[in-house]
Amino acid sequence: MYKTICRPILFMFDAEFVHNNFILIGRILSFTKLSKLLVPFLVYKNKKLEQEICGIKFDNPVGLSAGFDKNANIISLMKDIGFGFSEVGSITNKSCLGNEKPRVHRLLNEKAIIVNYGLVNDGADKISNKLKNKHFRIPVGINIAKTNDSNIKKEESVNDYFESFRKLKGLGNYITINISCPNSGDGKSFEDPILLEKLLKKITTIRKKETLFLKISPNLDKKRVDKIIFLVRKYKLNGFVISNLTKDRSKLKEDRKLKYKGGISGSPTRKKSNEMIRYVYEKTKGEFVIVGSGGIFNGTDAYEKIKNGANLVQLITGMIYEGPAVIKKINKELVRLLEGEGYSNISEAVGKGVKKVNEINLSRQQH
Repeated sequence: MYKTICRPILFMFDAEFVHNNFILIGRILSFTKLSKLLVPFLVYKNKKLEQEICGIKFDNPVGLSAGFDKNANIISLMKDIGFGFSEVGSITNKSCLGNEKPRVHRLLNEKAIIVNYGLVNDGADKISNKLKNKHFRIPVGINIAKTNDSNIKKEESVNDYFESFRKLKGLGNYITINISCPNSGDGKSFEDPILLEKLLKKITTIRKKETLFLKISPNLDKKRVDKIIFLVRKYKLNGFVISNLTKDRSKLKEDRKLKYKGGISGSPTRKKSNEMIRYVYEKTKGEFVIVGSGGIFNGTDAYEKIKNGANLVQLITGMIYEGPAVIKKINKELVRLLEGEGYSNISEAVGKGVKKVNEINLSRQQH
């Protein structure tokens, strides 16, 4: 019904307008407890999908990516539409109005979206007050980024990130340091290992037991990824979110909307994301948690990331194109795929695609 009736109507309107109204309706549903009515239609449970990762229990591996619930307004709704976890933000130290509108555009032929929000959010002070003393029904991640101000550079950037971490640490189940936002002034500078090390070193001075992930771009070269892996290991981070939006438009079909600035989400990110997941998993031999994101529209897409080394997966664009019921569909398909390969739990499939390819290559070398 969503794809035949709802989506055609929703796609007649500006994408940001639809998004803002979904957040508004979500807040109303959560506040009035009407979201409970959605559970029989949208939630699927199966023991095979349950995992404990970094001491956090996940009922299923499918989460909401950062970028949708920017100001942590609809966390309680996410369980009732089937998500196993939710990541809010990106949240910056200072509030930000974001880039000029229009800043979200659908690429229908690509099943993709051009995103150019520019880290619009209410800021760490306001959102931290909202999250204090909250009880979450599913695991919640807090995604932090550098304030979208090109005048904040180098050491000031380190301090800006640090302040967000200081204000938000301990308020969720984990924190993701987003060093890969493609739509902000000086936003990707922390993919420079020198600056990243300064940040991680400073965060370590106040970090206690917080679970900490690093979100990286799908477009990094392997040498830089290797240096980032070294720092993640040195400063004892727990893992990676792979990956963010891509700015690579070289293989996209012609579309008049391509004149707009922004990073690309959805199907065009799938291959690059999977390649990066595979590389990091193989390089680290499964040492770190990997949260896979980019181009997930069905169970097969999610399973591919898991077989490449992802412990968990995230999506936004898939939900926009397929509707909220896609989470239930993905989870049911994952169970079917697990059973088809003889696995009793989702954790058993993590990285098995990488190991199988390596075994085949080794066999060829021996012969």
